[in-house]
Amino acid sequence: MEKLKRTLTRIDNKGYKAYKDLEGKTYTFPDFELCFYYVQGDPFAGPSQAAVRVEQKRAQFPPATYEPKIRKIALGDYLTRELSKQIKRVCKGRRGTGKSGLLAVDSPGQEILERSSVTVNKEYVEARFFIGLPARGRKVLGKQAEEMLFTELPELIKRTLFFSALDRNPLINHIKTAENQESMRNELREKGLVAFVANDAILPRRSGVDQRPLPRDQAVTFTSPPSLEVELSPPHGEKILGMGIPGGITLIVGGGYHGKSTLLRALERGVYNHIPGDGREYIVTVEDAVKIRAEDGRRVCKVNISPFIDNLPMKVDTTTFFSEDASGSTSQAANIIEALEIGTSLLLLDEDTSATNFMIRDERMQRLVEKNKEPITPFLDKVRDIYRDLGISTVIVMGGSGDYFDASDTVIMMDHYYAYDVTGDAKRVAEDYPRNRASEGGEGFGELTPRIVGKKGLDPVKGKKKKISAKGLYNIQYGAQNLSLFYLEQLVDAAQTRAIGDIINYVAEQYINESITLKKAIDLAFHDIYEKGLDVISPFYGEHPGDYSLPRPQEVAGAFNRLRSLHIK
Repeated sequence: MEKLKRTLTRIDNKGYKAYKDLEGKTYTFPDFELCFYYVQGDPFAGPSQAAVRVEQKRAQFPPATYEPKIRKIALGDYLTRELSKQIKRVCKGRRGTGKSGLLAVDSPGQEILERSSVTVNKEYVEARFFIGLPARGRKVLGKQAEEMLFTELPELIKRTLFFSALDRNPLINHIKTAENQESMRNELREKGLVAFVANDAILPRRSGVDQRPLPRDQAVTFTSPPSLEVELSPPHGEKILGMGIPGGITLIVGGGYHGKSTLLRALERGVYNHIPGDGREYIVTVEDAVKIRAEDGRRVCKVNISPFIDNLPMKVDTTTFFSEDASGSTSQAANIIEALEIGTSLLLLDEDTSATNFMIRDERMQRLVEKNKEPITPFLDKVRDIYRDLGISTVIVMGGSGDYFDASDTVIMMDHYYAYDVTGDAKRVAEDYPRNRASEGGEGFGELTPRIVGKKGLDPVKGKKKKISAKGLYNIQYGAQNLSLFYLEQLVDAAQTRAIGDIINYVAEQYINESITLKKAIDLAFHDIYEKGLDVISPFYGEHPGDYSLPRPQEVAGAFNRLRSLHIK
Protein backbone atom coordinates (compact mmCIF):
# COMPACT_ATOMS: atom_id res chain seq x y z
CA MET A 1 0.00 0.00 0.00
CA GLU A 2 2.77 2.42 0.94
CA LYS A 3 4.66 1.52 -2.23
CA LEU A 4 1.58 2.40 -4.28
CA LYS A 5 1.34 5.77 -2.53
CA ARG A 6 5.03 6.50 -3.22
CA THR A 7 4.59 5.52 -6.86
CA LEU A 8 1.65 7.89 -7.30
CA THR A 9 3.68 10.69 -5.69
CA ARG A 10 6.66 9.96 -7.94
CA ILE A 11 4.69 9.95 -11.21
CA ASP A 12 2.50 12.96 -10.33
CA ASN A 13 2.42 15.41 -13.26
CA LYS A 14 4.40 13.07 -15.51
CA GLY A 15 3.19 11.77 -18.87
CA TYR A 16 0.16 9.48 -18.69
CA LYS A 17 2.12 6.36 -19.65
CA ALA A 18 3.86 6.60 -16.26
CA TYR A 19 0.72 4.89 -14.86
CA LYS A 20 2.01 1.74 -16.59
CA ASP A 21 4.28 1.31 -13.55
CA LEU A 22 1.18 -0.02 -11.73
CA GLU A 23 0.42 -2.77 -14.24
CA GLY A 24 0.79 -6.36 -13.12
CA LYS A 25 1.50 -5.43 -9.51
CA THR A 26 -0.46 -6.38 -6.38
CA TYR A 27 -0.77 -3.94 -3.48
CA THR A 28 -1.73 -5.09 0.02
CA PHE A 29 -4.17 -2.92 1.99
CA PRO A 30 -5.30 -3.70 5.55
CA ASP A 31 -8.48 -5.51 4.42
CA PHE A 32 -7.86 -6.40 0.79
CA GLU A 33 -5.41 -6.74 -2.07
CA LEU A 34 -5.55 -4.54 -5.17
CA CYS A 35 -4.12 -5.73 -8.48
CA PHE A 36 -3.94 -3.85 -11.78
CA TYR A 37 -4.27 -6.38 -14.61
CA TYR A 38 -4.24 -3.74 -17.32
CA VAL A 39 -3.40 -0.04 -17.25
CA GLN A 40 -4.60 2.23 -20.02
CA GLY A 41 -1.95 4.18 -21.93
CA ASP A 42 -4.10 7.23 -22.57
CA PRO A 43 -6.92 8.94 -20.60
CA PHE A 44 -9.18 8.65 -23.64
CA ALA A 45 -8.56 4.92 -24.11
CA GLY A 46 -10.57 2.12 -22.56
CA PRO A 47 -10.27 2.32 -18.75
CA SER A 48 -7.78 0.35 -16.69
CA GLN A 49 -8.83 -3.01 -15.28
CA ALA A 50 -8.24 -3.91 -11.65
CA ALA A 51 -9.38 -6.47 -9.13
CA VAL A 52 -9.85 -6.35 -5.38
CA ARG A 53 -9.56 -9.57 -3.42
CA VAL A 54 -10.77 -10.03 0.17
CA GLU A 55 -9.85 -13.23 1.99
CA GLN A 56 -12.84 -15.16 3.30
CA LYS A 57 -11.47 -15.06 6.84
CA ARG A 58 -12.23 -11.34 6.63
CA ALA A 59 -15.24 -11.32 4.25
CA GLN A 60 -16.92 -14.19 6.16
CA PHE A 61 -19.61 -15.13 3.66
CA PRO A 62 -21.20 -18.36 4.93
CA PRO A 63 -20.73 -21.35 2.58
CA ALA A 64 -24.53 -21.60 2.33
CA THR A 65 -24.50 -18.31 0.37
CA TYR A 66 -22.26 -19.65 -2.42
CA GLU A 67 -22.83 -23.42 -2.49
CA PRO A 68 -24.26 -25.02 -4.65
CA LYS A 69 -23.45 -23.23 -7.90
CA ILE A 70 -26.83 -21.52 -8.37
CA ARG A 71 -26.26 -19.74 -5.05
CA LYS A 72 -22.77 -18.72 -6.12
CA ILE A 73 -24.20 -17.23 -9.33
CA ALA A 74 -26.93 -15.40 -7.41
CA LEU A 75 -24.49 -14.06 -4.80
CA GLY A 76 -22.08 -12.80 -7.45
CA ASP A 77 -24.97 -11.12 -9.23
CA TYR A 78 -26.21 -9.52 -6.00
CA LEU A 79 -22.77 -8.20 -5.02
CA THR A 80 -22.30 -6.75 -8.51
CA ARG A 81 -25.56 -4.84 -8.08
CA GLU A 82 -24.48 -3.62 -4.64
CA LEU A 83 -21.14 -2.42 -5.98
CA SER A 84 -22.87 -0.55 -8.79
CA LYS A 85 -25.26 1.05 -6.28
CA GLN A 86 -22.55 2.03 -3.78
CA ILE A 87 -20.23 3.47 -6.44
CA LYS A 88 -22.84 6.15 -7.05
CA ARG A 89 -22.90 6.96 -3.31
CA VAL A 90 -19.21 6.73 -2.46
CA CYS A 91 -17.28 7.79 -5.54
CA LYS A 92 -16.80 11.36 -6.72
CA GLY A 93 -17.00 10.26 -10.33
CA ARG A 94 -15.22 11.52 -13.37
CA ARG A 95 -12.58 14.17 -12.81
CA GLY A 96 -10.04 15.46 -15.29
CA THR A 97 -9.61 14.44 -18.92
CA GLY A 98 -11.31 11.62 -20.82
CA LYS A 99 -12.28 8.77 -18.51
CA SER A 100 -10.40 10.23 -15.54
CA GLY A 101 -12.00 9.38 -12.21
CA LEU A 102 -14.24 6.64 -13.57
CA LEU A 103 -14.85 3.74 -11.21
CA ALA A 104 -17.31 1.19 -12.56
CA VAL A 105 -18.44 -2.43 -12.54
CA ASP A 106 -20.67 -4.39 -14.87
CA SER A 107 -24.24 -3.08 -14.62
CA PRO A 108 -26.85 -5.90 -14.53
CA GLY A 109 -30.43 -5.73 -15.79
CA GLN A 110 -33.47 -7.68 -14.61
CA GLU A 111 -31.94 -11.12 -15.07
CA ILE A 112 -29.71 -13.03 -12.65
CA LEU A 113 -26.80 -14.25 -14.76
CA GLU A 114 -23.47 -15.89 -14.15
CA ARG A 115 -20.98 -13.00 -14.24
CA SER A 116 -17.23 -12.47 -14.18
CA SER A 117 -17.56 -9.20 -12.23
CA VAL A 118 -17.58 -10.87 -8.78
CA THR A 119 -16.23 -14.28 -7.80
CA VAL A 120 -16.94 -15.90 -4.44
CA ASN A 121 -15.44 -19.14 -3.16
CA LYS A 122 -14.28 -20.63 0.14
CA GLU A 123 -10.93 -18.81 -0.09
CA TYR A 124 -11.79 -15.28 -1.16
CA VAL A 125 -14.19 -12.73 -2.66
CA GLU A 126 -12.92 -10.95 -5.76
CA ALA A 127 -14.49 -7.93 -7.45
CA ARG A 128 -13.31 -6.57 -10.79
CA PHE A 129 -13.44 -2.89 -11.64
CA PHE A 130 -12.85 -0.49 -14.47
CA ILE A 131 -10.82 2.50 -13.30
CA GLY A 132 -10.14 5.69 -15.21
CA LEU A 133 -6.82 6.80 -13.72
CA PRO A 134 -6.99 10.61 -13.43
CA ALA A 135 -5.18 13.03 -15.72
CA ARG A 136 -5.20 16.66 -16.74
CA GLY A 137 -4.66 16.58 -20.46
CA ARG A 138 -2.16 13.73 -20.66
CA LYS A 139 -0.45 14.48 -17.35
CA VAL A 140 -0.86 12.21 -14.32
CA LEU A 141 -2.97 13.58 -11.46
CA GLY A 142 -1.32 11.60 -8.66
CA LYS A 143 -3.23 13.22 -5.80
CA GLN A 144 -6.57 12.55 -7.48
CA ALA A 145 -5.55 8.93 -8.06
CA GLU A 146 -4.55 8.64 -4.41
CA GLU A 147 -7.98 9.92 -3.34
CA MET A 148 -9.67 7.30 -5.57
CA LEU A 149 -7.53 4.37 -4.45
CA PHE A 150 -6.98 5.22 -0.77
CA THR A 151 -10.29 6.82 0.19
CA GLU A 152 -13.09 5.91 -2.21
CA LEU A 153 -12.08 2.33 -3.03
CA PRO A 154 -11.57 1.14 0.59
CA GLU A 155 -14.92 2.66 1.58
CA LEU A 156 -16.61 0.94 -1.35
CA ILE A 157 -15.07 -2.41 -0.41
CA LYS A 158 -16.03 -2.00 3.24
CA ARG A 159 -19.67 -1.47 2.27
CA THR A 160 -20.02 -4.33 -0.19
CA LEU A 161 -17.55 -7.22 0.13
CA PHE A 162 -17.99 -8.02 3.81
CA PHE A 163 -20.96 -10.12 4.83
CA SER A 164 -21.42 -8.18 8.06
CA ALA A 165 -21.83 -4.90 6.14
CA LEU A 166 -24.73 -6.11 3.98
CA ASP A 167 -28.44 -6.12 4.67
CA ARG A 168 -28.97 -9.87 4.97
CA ASN A 169 -32.67 -10.06 4.20
CA PRO A 170 -32.52 -8.82 0.57
CA LEU A 171 -29.29 -10.77 -0.01
CA ILE A 172 -30.79 -14.06 1.18
CA ASN A 173 -34.04 -13.32 -0.68
CA HIS A 174 -32.06 -12.75 -3.90
CA ILE A 175 -30.35 -16.12 -3.51
CA LYS A 176 -33.54 -17.97 -2.56
CA THR A 177 -35.47 -16.43 -5.46
CA ALA A 178 -32.85 -17.59 -7.96
CA GLU A 179 -32.74 -21.07 -6.43
CA ASN A 180 -36.54 -21.30 -6.53
CA GLN A 181 -36.62 -20.46 -10.23
CA GLU A 182 -33.89 -22.95 -11.03
CA SER A 183 -35.76 -25.69 -9.16
CA MET A 184 -39.08 -24.83 -10.81
CA ARG A 185 -37.49 -24.90 -14.25
CA ASN A 186 -36.15 -28.38 -13.53
CA GLU A 187 -39.60 -29.43 -12.32
CA LEU A 188 -41.22 -28.55 -15.65
CA ARG A 189 -40.04 -31.68 -17.43
CA GLU A 190 -41.18 -33.91 -14.57
CA LYS A 191 -44.70 -32.56 -15.05
CA GLY A 192 -44.67 -32.70 -18.86
CA LEU A 193 -44.59 -28.90 -19.14
CA VAL A 194 -42.52 -26.53 -21.26
CA ALA A 195 -43.36 -23.33 -19.38
CA PHE A 196 -45.08 -21.99 -16.27
CA VAL A 197 -46.57 -18.56 -15.54
CA ALA A 198 -47.26 -17.89 -11.87
CA ASN A 199 -50.51 -16.36 -10.72
CA ASP A 200 -50.08 -12.68 -9.83
CA ALA A 201 -47.10 -12.30 -12.18
CA ILE A 202 -46.63 -8.93 -13.87
CA LEU A 203 -45.98 -9.50 -17.58
CA PRO A 204 -45.93 -6.01 -19.16
CA ARG A 205 -42.78 -3.87 -19.06
CA ARG A 206 -42.55 -0.10 -18.72
CA SER A 207 -41.49 0.32 -22.35
CA GLY A 208 -39.67 -1.38 -25.17
CA VAL A 209 -36.36 -0.08 -23.81
CA ASP A 210 -37.13 -0.38 -20.09
CA GLN A 211 -37.43 -3.95 -18.83
CA ARG A 212 -38.58 -2.97 -15.36
CA PRO A 213 -42.16 -4.09 -14.58
CA LEU A 214 -45.12 -1.84 -15.17
CA PRO A 215 -46.21 -0.52 -11.75
CA ARG A 216 -48.66 -2.94 -10.13
CA ASP A 217 -51.47 -0.35 -10.03
CA GLN A 218 -51.18 0.05 -13.82
CA ALA A 219 -50.91 -3.61 -14.78
CA VAL A 220 -53.33 -6.54 -15.01
CA THR A 221 -51.63 -9.29 -13.05
CA PHE A 222 -51.72 -12.78 -14.49
CA THR A 223 -54.28 -15.40 -13.47
CA SER A 224 -54.22 -18.95 -14.81
CA PRO A 225 -57.29 -20.49 -16.44
CA PRO A 226 -58.56 -23.11 -13.95
CA SER A 227 -58.11 -25.96 -16.45
CA LEU A 228 -54.41 -25.18 -16.92
CA GLU A 229 -53.58 -24.38 -13.32
CA VAL A 230 -50.78 -26.45 -11.84
CA GLU A 231 -48.69 -26.31 -8.69
CA LEU A 232 -44.90 -26.17 -8.50
CA SER A 233 -42.91 -26.77 -5.34
CA PRO A 234 -39.85 -24.51 -4.96
CA PRO A 235 -37.40 -25.28 -2.14
CA HIS A 236 -38.06 -22.00 -0.32
CA GLY A 237 -41.50 -20.75 0.68
CA GLU A 238 -44.91 -22.06 -0.20
CA LYS A 239 -46.01 -23.93 -3.31
CA ILE A 240 -46.73 -21.69 -6.30
CA LEU A 241 -49.88 -21.89 -8.43
CA GLY A 242 -49.98 -20.79 -12.03
CA MET A 243 -50.55 -21.74 -15.64
CA GLY A 244 -48.65 -24.75 -16.90
CA ILE A 245 -48.10 -24.91 -20.65
CA PRO A 246 -47.92 -28.61 -21.59
CA GLY A 247 -45.68 -30.14 -24.22
CA GLY A 248 -47.10 -30.21 -27.74
CA ILE A 249 -48.42 -27.37 -29.88
CA THR A 250 -49.85 -24.39 -28.02
CA LEU A 251 -51.56 -21.43 -29.68
CA ILE A 252 -51.88 -18.02 -28.02
CA VAL A 253 -54.80 -16.26 -29.70
CA GLY A 254 -56.90 -13.15 -29.18
CA GLY A 255 -57.49 -9.69 -30.54
CA GLY A 256 -54.80 -7.13 -31.20
CA TYR A 257 -53.33 -5.39 -28.12
CA HIS A 258 -54.88 -7.91 -25.71
CA GLY A 259 -51.58 -9.31 -24.43
CA LYS A 260 -50.61 -12.17 -26.78
CA SER A 261 -47.11 -10.95 -27.60
CA THR A 262 -46.59 -9.74 -24.04
CA LEU A 263 -47.13 -13.30 -22.81
CA LEU A 264 -44.77 -14.68 -25.46
CA ARG A 265 -42.05 -12.18 -24.54
CA ALA A 266 -42.35 -13.25 -20.92
CA LEU A 267 -41.92 -16.88 -22.00
CA GLU A 268 -38.87 -15.93 -24.12
CA ARG A 269 -37.12 -14.50 -21.06
CA GLY A 270 -38.32 -17.30 -18.80
CA VAL A 271 -35.16 -19.17 -19.80
CA TYR A 272 -33.36 -16.86 -17.31
CA ASN A 273 -33.78 -16.31 -13.59
CA HIS A 274 -35.06 -12.86 -12.59
CA ILE A 275 -34.44 -10.58 -9.64
CA PRO A 276 -37.01 -10.30 -6.82
CA GLY A 277 -39.64 -7.71 -7.68
CA ASP A 278 -39.28 -8.12 -11.44
CA GLY A 279 -42.82 -9.49 -11.72
CA ARG A 280 -41.61 -12.35 -13.91
CA GLU A 281 -39.47 -14.09 -11.29
CA TYR A 282 -41.83 -17.06 -11.28
CA ILE A 283 -42.29 -17.30 -15.03
CA VAL A 284 -40.05 -20.18 -16.07
CA THR A 285 -39.48 -21.76 -19.47
CA VAL A 286 -37.35 -24.76 -20.43
CA GLU A 287 -33.77 -23.48 -20.56
CA ASP A 288 -33.19 -24.32 -24.23
CA ALA A 289 -36.29 -22.62 -25.71
CA VAL A 290 -35.54 -20.64 -28.89
CA LYS A 291 -37.47 -17.70 -30.34
CA ILE A 292 -37.84 -18.04 -34.12
CA ARG A 293 -38.59 -15.28 -36.58
CA ALA A 294 -38.12 -14.27 -40.21
CA GLU A 295 -34.91 -12.39 -40.89
CA ASP A 296 -34.78 -10.83 -44.34
CA GLY A 297 -31.26 -10.32 -45.59
CA ARG A 298 -29.38 -12.65 -43.22
CA ARG A 299 -26.63 -14.86 -44.54
CA VAL A 300 -27.40 -18.60 -44.53
CA CYS A 301 -24.48 -20.98 -44.93
CA LYS A 302 -25.12 -24.53 -46.15
CA VAL A 303 -28.16 -25.32 -44.01
CA ASN A 304 -30.39 -28.25 -44.92
CA ILE A 305 -33.73 -26.44 -45.19
CA SER A 306 -35.27 -29.15 -47.39
CA PRO A 307 -37.88 -30.15 -44.76
CA PHE A 308 -39.45 -26.73 -45.43
CA ILE A 309 -38.19 -25.61 -48.83
CA ASP A 310 -37.41 -27.78 -51.83
CA ASN A 311 -37.73 -27.81 -55.60
CA LEU A 312 -36.46 -24.24 -56.03
CA PRO A 313 -36.15 -22.82 -59.56
CA MET A 314 -32.78 -23.22 -61.27
CA LYS A 315 -32.34 -26.49 -59.32
CA VAL A 316 -30.92 -24.73 -56.28
CA ASP A 317 -29.86 -27.36 -53.71
CA THR A 318 -31.74 -26.82 -50.45
CA THR A 319 -30.00 -29.67 -48.62
CA THR A 320 -26.95 -27.36 -48.42
CA PHE A 321 -28.74 -24.06 -48.92
CA PHE A 322 -26.54 -20.97 -49.18
CA SER A 323 -27.58 -17.35 -49.53
CA GLU A 324 -25.87 -14.02 -48.84
CA ASP A 325 -29.31 -12.38 -48.67
CA ALA A 326 -31.98 -14.84 -47.59
CA SER A 327 -35.68 -14.08 -47.95
CA GLY A 328 -38.16 -14.05 -45.08
CA SER A 329 -39.26 -17.64 -45.63
CA THR A 330 -35.79 -19.13 -46.24
CA SER A 331 -34.32 -17.27 -43.27
CA GLN A 332 -37.11 -18.50 -41.00
CA ALA A 333 -36.63 -22.06 -42.22
CA ALA A 334 -32.88 -21.76 -41.58
CA ASN A 335 -33.48 -20.31 -38.11
CA ILE A 336 -35.58 -23.34 -37.16
CA ILE A 337 -33.10 -25.87 -38.56
CA GLU A 338 -30.21 -24.12 -36.80
CA ALA A 339 -32.14 -24.20 -33.52
CA LEU A 340 -32.71 -27.93 -33.94
CA GLU A 341 -29.02 -28.36 -34.77
CA ILE A 342 -27.71 -26.73 -31.56
CA GLY A 343 -30.49 -28.29 -29.46
CA THR A 344 -33.89 -27.12 -28.28
CA SER A 345 -37.04 -28.62 -26.83
CA LEU A 346 -39.30 -25.61 -27.47
CA LEU A 347 -39.80 -23.26 -30.42
CA LEU A 348 -41.45 -19.87 -29.82
CA LEU A 349 -43.01 -18.03 -32.77
CA ASP A 350 -45.03 -14.87 -33.22
CA GLU A 351 -47.17 -14.47 -36.32
CA ASP A 352 -46.23 -10.76 -36.43
CA THR A 353 -42.53 -11.48 -36.96
CA SER A 354 -42.95 -14.50 -39.23
CA ALA A 355 -43.06 -14.75 -43.01
CA THR A 356 -46.70 -15.22 -44.02
CA ASN A 357 -45.92 -17.66 -46.85
CA PHE A 358 -43.82 -19.72 -44.46
CA MET A 359 -46.59 -20.03 -41.87
CA ILE A 360 -49.65 -20.83 -44.00
CA ARG A 361 -50.86 -21.63 -47.53
CA ASP A 362 -54.64 -21.65 -47.62
CA GLU A 363 -57.01 -23.63 -49.80
CA ARG A 364 -57.57 -20.91 -52.37
CA MET A 365 -53.83 -20.42 -52.90
CA GLN A 366 -53.39 -24.18 -53.18
CA ARG A 367 -56.00 -24.28 -55.92
CA LEU A 368 -54.40 -21.40 -57.84
CA VAL A 369 -50.73 -22.36 -57.36
CA GLU A 370 -50.22 -26.11 -57.52
CA LYS A 371 -47.85 -27.78 -55.07
CA ASN A 372 -45.33 -28.69 -57.76
CA LYS A 373 -44.95 -24.94 -58.42
CA GLU A 374 -44.63 -23.98 -54.73
CA PRO A 375 -41.29 -24.89 -53.08
CA ILE A 376 -42.35 -23.89 -49.55
CA THR A 377 -43.97 -26.41 -47.23
CA PRO A 378 -45.74 -24.21 -44.66
CA PHE A 379 -44.94 -24.53 -40.99
CA LEU A 380 -48.59 -25.50 -40.43
CA ASP A 381 -47.89 -28.82 -42.15
CA LYS A 382 -44.66 -29.51 -40.27
CA VAL A 383 -45.41 -28.40 -36.72
CA ARG A 384 -46.93 -31.74 -35.68
CA ASP A 385 -44.08 -33.66 -37.32
CA ILE A 386 -41.60 -31.63 -35.26
CA TYR A 387 -43.35 -32.74 -32.09
CA ARG A 388 -44.08 -36.32 -33.14
CA ASP A 389 -40.73 -37.10 -34.77
CA LEU A 390 -38.36 -34.92 -32.72
CA GLY A 391 -40.21 -34.38 -29.42
CA ILE A 392 -39.95 -30.59 -29.80
CA SER A 393 -42.89 -28.47 -28.67
CA THR A 394 -44.05 -25.17 -30.16
CA VAL A 395 -45.80 -22.10 -28.78
CA ILE A 396 -47.22 -19.79 -31.45
CA VAL A 397 -48.89 -16.39 -31.16
CA MET A 398 -51.55 -16.61 -33.87
CA GLY A 399 -54.20 -14.03 -34.62
CA GLY A 400 -54.91 -14.51 -38.30
CA SER A 401 -55.28 -18.19 -39.18
CA GLY A 402 -57.71 -20.63 -37.63
CA ASP A 403 -56.18 -23.42 -39.70
CA TYR A 404 -53.74 -23.94 -36.83
CA PHE A 405 -56.64 -25.07 -34.60
CA ASP A 406 -56.46 -28.53 -36.20
CA ALA A 407 -52.75 -28.87 -35.39
CA SER A 408 -52.92 -27.53 -31.83
CA ASP A 409 -53.09 -29.35 -28.49
CA THR A 410 -53.78 -26.28 -26.34
CA VAL A 411 -55.32 -22.91 -27.25
CA ILE A 412 -54.99 -19.97 -24.85
CA MET A 413 -56.96 -16.80 -25.53
CA MET A 414 -55.77 -13.45 -24.20
CA ASP A 415 -58.73 -11.12 -23.64
CA HIS A 416 -58.02 -7.75 -22.01
CA TYR A 417 -54.78 -9.29 -20.66
CA TYR A 418 -56.62 -12.18 -18.99
CA ALA A 419 -55.88 -15.75 -20.10
CA TYR A 420 -58.61 -18.27 -20.97
CA ASP A 421 -58.35 -21.90 -22.02
CA VAL A 422 -60.39 -22.06 -25.24
CA THR A 423 -59.06 -25.38 -26.51
CA GLY A 424 -62.51 -26.96 -26.59
CA ASP A 425 -64.02 -23.97 -28.37
CA ALA A 426 -61.24 -23.97 -30.95
CA LYS A 427 -61.73 -27.68 -31.68
CA ARG A 428 -65.50 -27.17 -32.08
CA VAL A 429 -64.88 -24.31 -34.50
CA ALA A 430 -62.53 -26.57 -36.47
CA GLU A 431 -65.22 -29.25 -36.65
CA ASP A 432 -67.97 -26.80 -37.60
CA TYR A 433 -65.86 -25.11 -40.25
CA PRO A 434 -63.63 -27.88 -41.63
CA ARG A 435 -60.73 -26.80 -43.77
CA ASN A 436 -60.48 -28.20 -47.27
CA ARG A 437 -56.83 -27.48 -47.87
CA ALA A 438 -54.53 -30.42 -48.54
CA SER A 439 -51.72 -31.19 -46.15
CA GLU A 440 -48.35 -30.69 -47.81
CA GLY A 441 -46.11 -32.01 -45.04
CA GLY A 442 -45.28 -35.44 -46.40
CA GLU A 443 -44.80 -38.51 -44.20
CA GLY A 444 -42.38 -37.05 -41.65
CA PHE A 445 -40.34 -34.00 -40.77
CA GLY A 446 -37.33 -34.78 -42.94
CA GLU A 447 -33.59 -35.05 -42.52
CA LEU A 448 -31.42 -33.04 -40.12
CA THR A 449 -27.82 -32.58 -41.25
CA PRO A 450 -25.11 -31.61 -38.73
CA ARG A 451 -22.56 -29.18 -40.15
CA ILE A 452 -18.79 -29.06 -39.77
CA VAL A 453 -17.27 -25.58 -39.54
CA GLY A 454 -13.96 -24.73 -41.21
CA LYS A 455 -11.33 -22.45 -39.66
CA LYS A 456 -11.46 -20.21 -42.68
CA GLY A 457 -13.14 -16.91 -41.84
CA LEU A 458 -12.91 -17.26 -38.05
CA ASP A 459 -9.68 -15.33 -37.50
CA PRO A 460 -10.64 -11.98 -35.88
CA VAL A 461 -7.52 -10.14 -37.00
CA LYS A 462 -7.98 -6.60 -38.31
CA GLY A 463 -4.78 -5.18 -39.65
CA LYS A 464 -2.16 -6.86 -37.46
CA LYS A 465 -4.16 -7.21 -34.25
CA LYS A 466 -7.10 -9.21 -32.98
CA LYS A 467 -10.21 -7.06 -32.92
CA ILE A 468 -13.15 -8.40 -30.91
CA SER A 469 -15.38 -5.86 -29.21
CA ALA A 470 -19.07 -5.62 -28.41
CA LYS A 471 -20.98 -2.55 -29.50
CA GLY A 472 -24.00 -2.55 -27.21
CA LEU A 473 -26.38 -5.49 -26.98
CA TYR A 474 -26.66 -6.50 -30.63
CA ASN A 475 -23.36 -5.81 -32.42
CA ILE A 476 -19.88 -7.32 -32.29
CA GLN A 477 -16.84 -6.06 -34.14
CA TYR A 478 -15.22 -9.36 -35.10
CA GLY A 479 -12.07 -8.71 -37.06
CA ALA A 480 -13.02 -6.55 -40.04
CA GLN A 481 -16.72 -7.40 -39.98
CA ASN A 482 -19.67 -6.13 -37.99
CA LEU A 483 -21.63 -9.10 -36.64
CA SER A 484 -25.27 -8.14 -36.08
CA LEU A 485 -27.23 -10.11 -33.48
CA PHE A 486 -30.29 -7.88 -33.63
CA TYR A 487 -32.67 -10.75 -34.31
CA LEU A 488 -31.40 -12.95 -31.46
CA GLU A 489 -34.23 -11.73 -29.30
CA GLN A 490 -33.30 -13.71 -26.19
CA LEU A 491 -30.07 -11.82 -25.65
CA VAL A 492 -30.67 -9.67 -22.57
CA ASP A 493 -27.31 -8.26 -21.43
CA ALA A 494 -24.47 -6.53 -23.29
CA ALA A 495 -22.06 -8.53 -21.13
CA GLN A 496 -23.42 -11.67 -22.84
CA THR A 497 -22.61 -10.09 -26.20
CA ARG A 498 -19.05 -9.36 -25.07
CA ALA A 499 -18.68 -12.99 -24.03
CA ILE A 500 -20.09 -14.28 -27.32
CA GLY A 501 -17.40 -12.55 -29.37
CA ASP A 502 -14.64 -14.16 -27.31
CA ILE A 503 -16.39 -17.55 -27.21
CA ILE A 504 -16.43 -17.60 -31.02
CA ASN A 505 -12.68 -16.95 -31.03
CA TYR A 506 -12.11 -19.54 -28.27
CA VAL A 507 -14.08 -22.21 -30.14
CA ALA A 508 -12.17 -21.41 -33.35
CA GLU A 509 -8.78 -21.68 -31.65
CA GLN A 510 -9.44 -24.66 -29.40
CA TYR A 511 -11.91 -26.94 -31.14
CA ILE A 512 -12.59 -26.25 -34.81
CA ASN A 513 -11.01 -28.98 -36.93
CA GLU A 514 -11.71 -31.10 -39.98
CA SER A 515 -14.25 -33.39 -38.31
CA ILE A 516 -15.98 -31.69 -35.39
CA THR A 517 -19.55 -30.43 -35.76
CA LEU A 518 -20.56 -26.90 -34.79
CA LYS A 519 -22.69 -28.23 -31.93
CA LYS A 520 -19.89 -30.39 -30.55
CA ALA A 521 -17.38 -27.54 -30.69
CA ILE A 522 -19.73 -25.19 -28.82
CA ASP A 523 -20.57 -27.90 -26.27
CA LEU A 524 -16.86 -28.41 -25.56
CA ALA A 525 -16.35 -24.68 -25.04
CA PHE A 526 -19.24 -24.53 -22.59
CA HIS A 527 -17.84 -27.52 -20.73
CA ASP A 528 -14.62 -25.54 -20.27
CA ILE A 529 -16.56 -22.51 -19.05
CA TYR A 530 -18.51 -24.61 -16.54
CA GLU A 531 -15.27 -26.20 -15.29
CA LYS A 532 -12.93 -23.20 -15.30
CA GLY A 533 -15.17 -20.13 -15.30
CA LEU A 534 -15.72 -17.35 -17.82
CA ASP A 535 -12.07 -16.22 -17.64
CA VAL A 536 -11.13 -19.17 -19.84
CA ILE A 537 -12.51 -17.42 -22.95
CA SER A 538 -10.42 -14.25 -22.55
CA PRO A 539 -8.14 -13.95 -25.60
CA PHE A 540 -5.38 -12.23 -23.63
CA TYR A 541 -3.30 -14.34 -21.26
CA GLY A 542 -3.40 -13.13 -17.65
CA GLU A 543 -6.29 -10.72 -18.20
CA HIS A 544 -9.25 -11.08 -15.86
CA PRO A 545 -12.17 -9.37 -17.60
CA GLY A 546 -14.97 -8.24 -15.32
CA ASP A 547 -17.56 -7.58 -18.00
CA TYR A 548 -18.67 -11.04 -19.13
CA SER A 549 -22.01 -12.66 -18.39
CA LEU A 550 -22.85 -16.15 -19.56
CA PRO A 551 -24.87 -16.46 -22.79
CA ARG A 552 -26.64 -19.66 -23.80
CA PRO A 553 -25.25 -22.07 -26.41
CA GLN A 554 -28.27 -21.15 -28.55
CA GLU A 555 -27.17 -17.50 -28.86
CA VAL A 556 -23.52 -18.47 -29.44
CA ALA A 557 -24.61 -20.75 -32.29
CA GLY A 558 -26.85 -17.96 -33.59
CA ALA A 559 -23.83 -15.64 -33.68
CA PHE A 560 -21.71 -18.21 -35.51
CA ASN A 561 -24.46 -18.64 -38.10
CA ARG A 562 -24.64 -14.89 -38.74
CA LEU A 563 -20.92 -14.45 -39.40
CA ARG A 564 -20.56 -13.26 -42.99
CA SER A 565 -17.25 -15.11 -43.11
CA LEU A 566 -18.56 -18.46 -41.81
CA HIS A 567 -17.27 -21.39 -43.85
CA ILE A 568 -19.02 -24.79 -43.71
CA LYS A 569 -17.00 -27.74 -44.94
